[in-house]
Amino acid sequence: QVQLVESGGGLVQPGGSLRLSCAASGRIFSINDMGWYRQAPGKERELVVRIADNGTTTYADSVKGRFTISRDNAKNTVYLEMNNLKPEDSAVYYCNIRLRRARWGPTSDYWGQGTQVTVSS
Repeated sequence: QVQLVESGGGLVQPGGSLRLSCAASGRIFSINDMGWYRQAPGKERELVVRIADNGTTTYADSVKGRFTISRDNAKNTVYLEMNNLKPEDSAVYYCNIRLRRARWGPTSDYWGQGTQVTVSS
């Protein structure tokens, strides 16, 4: 019932920029924190950044100063602006949103389908 749709991935040269978006749709009572994760081949999925409902952000050291997360609550959308991209940033990026579907329901995690980011010359 809740679906997260990601977009914005692609192929970019080192030093370039990309902007990812993730929009949630369906029955949503409230959204808590939102974030981005990534997974490279043969590696464990790792946290890139999360943003709380009060705007507090937590970035991985590897992306701090280069990536910026933002949210548009009216659109149930979270964005990831990626600047000065490096080859080691190449991965499938997944959006994650923690939300309640009903007033008395549980808080659950929902994931986007993933979008490929490839940084190569």
